[in-house]
Amino acid sequence: MLATATAQAAPAAFPNQTEADYVAKDFRFSSGVTLPEVKLHYTTLGTPHTNAQGEVDNAVLVLHGTTGTGKSFLIPSLGPELFGPGAPLDAQRYFVILPDGLGRGGSSKPSDGLKADFPRYGYGDVVEGQYRVVTEGLGLKHLRMVLGTSMGGMQAWMWGERYPAAMDLIMAVASQPIAVSGRNALWRRLLIEGIRNDPDWQGGAYTEQPKHFQKILPIFNIMTESVLGLQKQAPTHADANRLYDTIADGFSGKADANDWLYWFDSTFDYDPYPGLDRITAKVLAVNFADDELNPPQLDVMNPAMARLKDGRFVLVPTSAETHGHQSLRFAKLWKGYLAEFLASPKATTEGANSAEGPGGAPAR
Repeated sequence: MLATATAQAAPAAFPNQTEADYVAKDFRFSSGVTLPEVKLHYTTLGTPHTNAQGEVDNAVLVLHGTTGTGKSFLIPSLGPELFGPGAPLDAQRYFVILPDGLGRGGSSKPSDGLKADFPRYGYGDVVEGQYRVVTEGLGLKHLRMVLGTSMGGMQAWMWGERYPAAMDLIMAVASQPIAVSGRNALWRRLLIEGIRNDPDWQGGAYTEQPKHFQKILPIFNIMTESVLGLQKQAPTHADANRLYDTIADGFSGKADANDWLYWFDSTFDYDPYPGLDRITAKVLAVNFADDELNPPQLDVMNPAMARLKDGRFVLVPTSAETHGHQSLRFAKLWKGYLAEFLASPKATTEGANSAEGPGGAPAR
């Protein structure tokens, strides 16, 4: 999610909105390194409902993007549209779990003190932390749905492979189930090198926040906003220069160099494509035609759907309402598909492993 989307939402905006920490003991990273304690922060909305067997049956895990936290979903263009009265995940009906991924927000991260001595983590480690929050912290055995956007969508694919019986439904928004490669890997490497080559970074052992690397951070905004959106914001060369300065200045005092480096390095272990056939949950993937991080030209999603037992893909066409990758921040563009998905949970042969292009049903 865009850096500006990480601002804290107003407290207690939804029923039973609560924040808590789960401290995972002896957390073993995929590298083999173990920390005696890892703090995992999360927010919950709503109240668990138990069925006749005494098990919670209305829990939904919602996973955020690279620069976000769980509370990023509470911004006005997402929270009321997703969790408000009558919304698809109305917090009066569902128990919604919004974790801060490992390395972000209130969860353990390099900037807490370990700096570059914090263990290198991958998406698998982040998913492991989420799983421990759900199963150990909250004591849940099953989820109605795992929903994720951007990085969260990528991790939703991983949830389906790692824990096939843990959920009924998976919805991945603005993601592709392939390794981070090509242009998507190249711009991330550019950002990482901008941090590593900042003369004040000092191998991650800085005592004052480096500032030079912040000049490279606008590459994030450039890659995640649509071409049309950027053209509208910067219709002249002078406007583009002013926009760059505004974006770069917006990171001042808000971006920790080590945290950012770890965020963008953590994609190294992501490649769910070979294991898609292990997913047993029903899957809905929604992407945007003007998303430069997940460009439809790669033709990834149709072959991916063919590997799933029950999958549907929707490509939301470019319009005046879309914002490239950042379209994920506007739930009005995709919440209609979410509502339909929740209303028809049973696997069927009709519509299974299907794809919809720009001519498909419009987002609502």
